[in-house]
Amino acid sequence: MTAPIPRTVQAANEQPAHDQQVTRKTSHRTLGWLGWILPVALLGFTEIAAHVGWVQARLLPPPSEIAQTLSALVDQGLFGHIVASSTRVLSGYAIGALLALAFGLLVGLSRHAEAFFEPTFQALRAIPSLAWVPLLLLWFGIDETPKITLIAIGAFFPIYLGLVSGIRNVDRKLIELGEMYGLSSLTLARRIVLPAALPSLFTGLRNGLSLAWMFLVAAELIAATRGIGYLLTDGRETSRPDVVLAAILLLAILGKLTDSLLKWLEVRKLAWSDSLATRNA
Repeated sequence: MTAPIPRTVQAANEQPAHDQQVTRKTSHRTLGWLGWILPVALLGFTEIAAHVGWVQARLLPPPSEIAQTLSALVDQGLFGHIVASSTRVLSGYAIGALLALAFGLLVGLSRHAEAFFEPTFQALRAIPSLAWVPLLLLWFGIDETPKITLIAIGAFFPIYLGLVSGIRNVDRKLIELGEMYGLSSLTLARRIVLPAALPSLFTGLRNGLSLAWMFLVAAELIAATRGIGYLLTDGRETSRPDVVLAAILLLAILGKLTDSLLKWLEVRKLAWSDSLATRNA
């Protein structure tokens, strides 16, 4: 019979683990602050450069002027523009992601599907976003459908490629192990292939989300009267760089917030993986 471990020994064993956890949390807080250094420095330099006269304020307005512009836009319905753009991005991204998951699974798991779909997808992937605009206008008119379709096209390819790449790089030994246990093809895909492909899939999801925000600008060139892309166009047509930069800043903030949400989800879903990222988490 094994003798019970004394409390003092247990406490001594638990203390280093607790100290290591505290050290990691402190390190993460410190690293979090590092991310603010570059943007704050750039904003401060731009403000000083505009006031000193190193750059022309009419071409590159200082951050203080952009803040005033944003405040004025709030009174003119800025939140309506943000909601309109966010709705388009989330709708297009959801459609593109679902289609990418379906085709990615099909192509990744079937050599026949790969031979059938892959050449077409690679050709379509090379088409620039603006090239789709006139065609989508002819097909769907000027309502929300062509805008959401264009964003879905932008989100589709990174997610599709990420999933296919993840499936193809699954360790062959894991597949053989599942076959030894008599798992069906569906169970094999659900229990082994998909979890092993998750890191590549999340990379594709994050890349697809960033492209969805990029394609939003092209989408809102399609006769939009609301949205951040509309503000960009309006600022250009009225020769107001402060409005253009305010819209760019909003796109950057919204893109960062949505990417941070995906990154948070990625960290939690991949907590089981034995990698450098989880070692430092």
